[in-house]
Amino acid sequence: MSATTPIASPKRGLPWGRVVIYAFITLTALIWLVPIVGAIYASIRPFQDTVRDGFFAWPDSLTLDNYRDAWNQGDILRKYWNTALILFPALVLTLWFSSMVAFVCTRYSWRFNILLLCIFTAGNLLPQQIIIQPLFQIYNRIPLPEFLSNSGRLNGSTWGLILIHVAFQSGFCTFVLSNYMKLLPKSLHEAARVDGATVWQQYRQIIMPLTMPALAALATLEFTWIYNDFFWAVVLEQRGADRPITSSLANLGGEFFTNDNLIAAASMFVALPTLIVYIALQRYFIAGLTIGAEKG
Repeated sequence: MSATTPIASPKRGLPWGRVVIYAFITLTALIWLVPIVGAIYASIRPFQDTVRDGFFAWPDSLTLDNYRDAWNQGDILRKYWNTALILFPALVLTLWFSSMVAFVCTRYSWRFNILLLCIFTAGNLLPQQIIIQPLFQIYNRIPLPEFLSNSGRLNGSTWGLILIHVAFQSGFCTFVLSNYMKLLPKSLHEAARVDGATVWQQYRQIIMPLTMPALAALATLEFTWIYNDFFWAVVLEQRGADRPITSSLANLGGEFFTNDNLIAAASMFVALPTLIVYIALQRYFIAGLTIGAEKG
């Protein structure tokens, strides 16, 4: 009885479609890296070499003096502190407020819950530039104690920037969290009510622990968005010393010329926190791009 010889399957090469996709992705990644590589290159070369030989000429020497000058002239350490005073309260308040609204809209049936959710979602469709004039006037008319604001008004205060970030970011967070909470079994909510749990206990001890993956993804996204804000910081904060780090780069520009190498070095300081957060929480960042999309 002869042994049967298995028929070898023909080797298949890599499909051309996949080759094209890989080539396109690689080319796109390289194009996206060009500004970063260019900024790093400009930040480590002397400004005199750039003026004399142009940007693309190889410099006579490489130096880190631009980073030292940018750190000192831009007062980067203080700008980091100003950014933290805005970023972390705004992030915590946004997630806390949005989670409570999403909890009420998804766990309880009442007449205006869908309307309330639509209002929060529709707020994201309103361009910021449309409301800047009335908002600026309102901020100028709202008084604050002197220990909360140097100007005595909501305009020009850290709390003013925190509130505007909470207002604009709550709509997106509420929409995402409500879609996520809809996926949680309602039997958990009903069992907690039978056991006598209060509304606060249901929210804090049952829903919030189950919503931690969504909150982690949103925290990563919101950290990046709030940190990168430039528009509101420039409009609502008149004192350059109190502005966050993204809007402080304008202070490095001279009256008659601008040291682009110095600004490139300062830009690296600005981008560093977001790069660290993205690398450390990359899986949450990617999850945040599609979270809540399973159920509308």
